[in-house]
Amino acid sequence: MIEYIDTMDEFQIREDNPLNNNTTVISQEDLRRQEEISQYIKEFWQNQGVTPVAFVDTYGCQQNEADSERIRGILERCGYGLTDTAEGADLVVINTCAIREHAEQRVFGNVGALVHTKRRHPGQKIFVCGCMMGQSAVVEKMRKSYTHVDGIFSPHHLWELPEQLYRVLIRHRKSVFVDDSAGNIAEGLPVVRMNKLKAWVSVMYGCNNFCSYCIVPYVRGRERSRRPEDVLQECRELIAAGYKDITLLGQNVNSYGKDLGLGVDFADLLASIAELEGDFVLRFMTSHPKDASHKLFDTMAKYDKIAKQFHLPFQSGNDRILKAMNRHYDAAQYLALIDYGRALMPDLVFTSDVIVGFPGETAEEFEDTLRLVERVGFDALFTFIFSPRGGTPAAAMEDPTPRAEKNERFDRLVALQNRISEQKHRAYVGKTLRVLIDGVEDELLTARTDGGRLVRIRGDKALLGQFARVEITDATTWSLVGRVAEH
Repeated sequence: MIEYIDTMDEFQIREDNPLNNNTTVISQEDLRRQEEISQYIKEFWQNQGVTPVAFVDTYGCQQNEADSERIRGILERCGYGLTDTAEGADLVVINTCAIREHAEQRVFGNVGALVHTKRRHPGQKIFVCGCMMGQSAVVEKMRKSYTHVDGIFSPHHLWELPEQLYRVLIRHRKSVFVDDSAGNIAEGLPVVRMNKLKAWVSVMYGCNNFCSYCIVPYVRGRERSRRPEDVLQECRELIAAGYKDITLLGQNVNSYGKDLGLGVDFADLLASIAELEGDFVLRFMTSHPKDASHKLFDTMAKYDKIAKQFHLPFQSGNDRILKAMNRHYDAAQYLALIDYGRALMPDLVFTSDVIVGFPGETAEEFEDTLRLVERVGFDALFTFIFSPRGGTPAAAMEDPTPRAEKNERFDRLVALQNRISEQKHRAYVGKTLRVLIDGVEDELLTARTDGGRLVRIRGDKALLGQFARVEITDATTWSLVGRVAEH
């Protein structure tokens, strides 16, 4: 058995400091130490003749999903099997999201409910991690009010999960790993992907933009890019394993490479992956308009493997609001990007994010948002009513607009976008498209077009996991209907 001696104090808690810009690359020696601890935990369970099971519950964005895949990989290396319920699990890990208040309240409620599962299974250990745990006030609330929680860690400490689990499981101590670091990069962590066709690949972490409403830079740290050779190797391995839909992730992928000093930007990375052998679709998200370059659009147009889909959040159509949001572009600049992309790729699918009711937004300023939506004709929008995040500048701004009025604006925006989406989808009827058959829902096959549009198809389940040509026969506001085309 591996001998491991824990010399750490019970808690590692330091105050948040958004000006801490020192990125750490985790050494292979430190990663090997975590692997040794994983083996110790695995042997601990084997000596008891037990195969423990873990449940990982994920909230929030695709980056959180990618983090959870690594959490599952680490736990599997520690000897855990995986389950899809907290009931009876030996370990529960809640991976949280801090973007909106509603998500936080759901987490608090669901973590509180775990008191009951732990009462029925006294040996159950509970960890809470993710972006909420990057906020010191939330960490203190979790420690003081949720005493059944055994471990807490911020995104920066995911790679140290074996050490944290050891402290809780073997030493019977609470474990809190959070700090004010700008973040780190830990290569080579094990991954358990929940989908055998589609894969998330993080190309960078953190954000330097400090949009006035956004908590991400405070909880995920500064922008830090993975080295291009590491990203390429991960993509090669995915393609070799049969993955056919790869999405590159970053809080702002357009900033990729600025911190590396290698002369490689995101468009260069995208091109390098698109040149790899294999039949696959390459996607990416999310982009920031201030950094989206003509070079990126040119690269998309050049390579067939790069999906003609661009998620480009504009947030507001009004220049004053955009300035208050600290977005560093105006509506005209945003529209110029849209026009350039469509001139190169007429069928390019644009989607976006919009915030309704930002503090101080007037009725007329909201009309600018509606006008921009009408002008662009997005295929889909992700729409949100402003949610104040403590610690961000926008949370302290005067916000005189009644909630009822914000709700009315939100409803108008959704109605407009639904009309546009249905028109866009109706235009697909009669076309034959190449799609990836990726699932089954209510006895129908599901697929995604190159532009990311959902298609429901009657067909043989043997097609699952394959590309196929599908004739679009009907459309709704939210999806397309098709049939497999005859050869």
